[in-house]
Amino acid sequence: VQLQASGGGLVQSGGSLRLSCASSLRTFTTYHMGWFRQAPGKEREFVAAISWSGDRTTYADSVKGRFTISRDNAKITVFLEMNNLKPEDTAVYYCAGGRYYSGDYYSTQSYDYPYWGQGTLVTVSS
Repeated sequence: VQLQASGGGLVQSGGSLRLSCASSLRTFTTYHMGWFRQAPGKEREFVAAISWSGDRTTYADSVKGRFTISRDNAKITVFLEMNNLKPEDTAVYYCAGGRYYSGDYYSTQSYDYPYWGQGTLVTVSS
């Protein structure tokens, strides 16, 4: 397993969770990274992305202002801090590893991520 996601669980509406995505491969420190999610009966959707340096980030409109993506390249780990969670945030969350680009690149498109973690379930109760 190249990417290992963790940190999911059951939380009440308005609560917080912090997801982690760790790898043992230092190569991932040069890749853009992202988080996607898939709710029951729905297609997978983009949540957040970060460039290899961590200087550039972007978010889906539905999570903007509530979620924060960050990375610690020394620990080869990407985080997703989720605050003010809502029942509609309930989903399996997947971390995804991109590729090396010469610029400080990030992507919102799943086809731009060849590496995927196993997913971690987040359940938000109302």
